[in-house]
Amino acid sequence: MLEHAREAVKIAHGRSRQDLGNDRMFNLAETRLLEIIGEAARRVPIDYQLEHPEIPWSQIIGLRNRLIHGYDAIDFDILWAIIQNDMPQLIKQLEDIL
Repeated sequence: MLEHAREAVKIAHGRSRQDLGNDRMFNLAETRLLEIIGEAARRVPIDYQLEHPEIPWSQIIGLRNRLIHGYDAIDFDILWAIIQNDMPQLIKQLEDIL
């Protein structure tokens, strides 16, 4: 999760929300990274998730499900907000745990 969260933030650096909507490779990369983060979160044992309630496990997993199953209706405004606002916090939380 940590590695992919870092990569999502890194490749968004210097980019804009408009880039996410206009650059197919960029939006595919970001979408895939967030899918992987969600899949990794889904694989974390529930007892470990309960030990770390500061991580929004169900939201991360839910995002993965929406991206996988609703691939034709991705809201890039929401995706951009997650990358810009939530990923840096998730990275910090994961670094603190590890």
